[in-house]
Amino acid sequence: MFGSMMQQPLLISSLLVHAERHHGEQEVVSRRVEGDIHRSTYRELAARSRRMAKALAALGVNSGERVATLAWNGHRHMELYYAVSGSGAVLHTLNPRLHPDHVVYIADHAEDAVLFFDLTFLPLVEAVAERFKTVRHFVAMTDRAHMPEAPKIAGLLCFEDLINAQDDHFEWPNFDENQASSLCYTSGTTGNPKGVLYSHRSTILHTFAIALPDALNCSARDTILPVVPMFHVNAWGLPYAACMTGAKLVFPGPGLDGKSLYELFETERVTLSAGVPTVWQGLLGYVEANDLKFTTMRRTVIGGSACPPAMMRTFQERYDVQVLHAWGMTEMSPVGTVAALKPKHLGLASDARMAVQATQGRAVYGVDMKIVDEQGAELAWDGQISGELLVRGPWIVNTYFKSEGGDPLVADPEGRGWFPTGDVATIDADGYMHITDRSKDVIKSGGEWIGSIDLENIAMAHPKVAMAACIAALHAKWDERPLLIVVKKPGAELTRDELLAFFEGRIAKWWTPDDVVFVDAIPLGATGKMLKNRLREQYGRHLVGAA
Repeated sequence: MFGSMMQQPLLISSLLVHAERHHGEQEVVSRRVEGDIHRSTYRELAARSRRMAKALAALGVNSGERVATLAWNGHRHMELYYAVSGSGAVLHTLNPRLHPDHVVYIADHAEDAVLFFDLTFLPLVEAVAERFKTVRHFVAMTDRAHMPEAPKIAGLLCFEDLINAQDDHFEWPNFDENQASSLCYTSGTTGNPKGVLYSHRSTILHTFAIALPDALNCSARDTILPVVPMFHVNAWGLPYAACMTGAKLVFPGPGLDGKSLYELFETERVTLSAGVPTVWQGLLGYVEANDLKFTTMRRTVIGGSACPPAMMRTFQERYDVQVLHAWGMTEMSPVGTVAALKPKHLGLASDARMAVQATQGRAVYGVDMKIVDEQGAELAWDGQISGELLVRGPWIVNTYFKSEGGDPLVADPEGRGWFPTGDVATIDADGYMHITDRSKDVIKSGGEWIGSIDLENIAMAHPKVAMAACIAALHAKWDERPLLIVVKKPGAELTRDELLAFFEGRIAKWWTPDDVVFVDAIPLGATGKMLKNRLREQYGRHLVGAA
């Protein structure tokens, strides 16, 4: 017997329809590339998105074709989120921080038909435009007054001209909810990036999940500023969650420095933000240097890489900003876990409560996970034993775009597919998952495992350390030993012995790094993650010959 409920497809356009109808006057604020602060509402955003959908049709964009963006977080990018996916095409957010060769490879692999770009990226687009094999139209995301005077791109179109040429009389089409909605490529440090093709269904289900109270806890009472780029896994779903809940949205544009972000937080009364640890370092540095405080911001989501406990403590104890430690992947849309506390944790002492928050958290509804040993056998959830982390769920990748790299899934004894995350983790009895390392980053010293993330977190807690990475360095006796790569805070004097002494009593003695290398900067990838592969290439033989 089947239920007798209505069948309506879960489509991204429904989020914008809901926001326009029920939160039409809610503000959408953008700091634009042109330098001004632009203010609109969900009602205006919805109308402009419909006009852009008609413009795409006029350009000959068909259902299923890929439309690429090279853009910061802003209202025009938001309009494309809905115009492209809502009309049945596929939104492909290109990462402008990638090497130009990677940008060309990804656009060609995706077979992008149109490329929209912010003026910031005009030099990049001009340099590679002739190399694209499938792009038919290039659109500068600006108005006529700010169009380049002599662009090197033939037939360059203007975003606002396209909008102004259309009216907003457009009905969002209905189609199968499993139709592709958007495309993001992994930021893999080896080999070519692989595409993850999201569906309307997977995106809506992910949006429901992240808005839950024990996830990102979004509501109409929030003012959300996504620092995480809209080209990084759809800004972790926040542009969708904001429409679903009716929250005010504030887009920072290209201004991601501490001063620019702080000014927006205060003037727009931001309550919730999200970003990677490297961005928050700059913000906290500015706030601390100028003896400032946060007036309204009370929650920040930190993901992309592990949040150093010292950063979490600073946010919470000094500035009264709750840290929501989250974990996920491009292949997971991306949110998988959030370290929201359970009632029994609320009465814990500060250090014990912080230890729970420092984990990657527990799975949001829709995500199943387990840890397995090298033979694939599931391991106990005791918070001690570690294994490879596997996940599955309705917004987790099944195959990569164009089946690149073959079938990524591994089967369990019942034949069910699980996605191998590449992370090594423990899970405790309450379901809190704690990543101890990436499988390719673990340090195997004399046959025993050492977690590099734990060592990095301790180093980052030192008041004179700005950033720290720990890698496995080859060792004549122990095969591998931990080596610290450290960036000191400006003007700080710090010696190897002083830093290594800081580890005493915090870890088993044999985990102590063998040496420290001080550097001016640690290489970061396109999404702000440390590129440990480059560090291993440069310093992997630093300890060779040590006894």
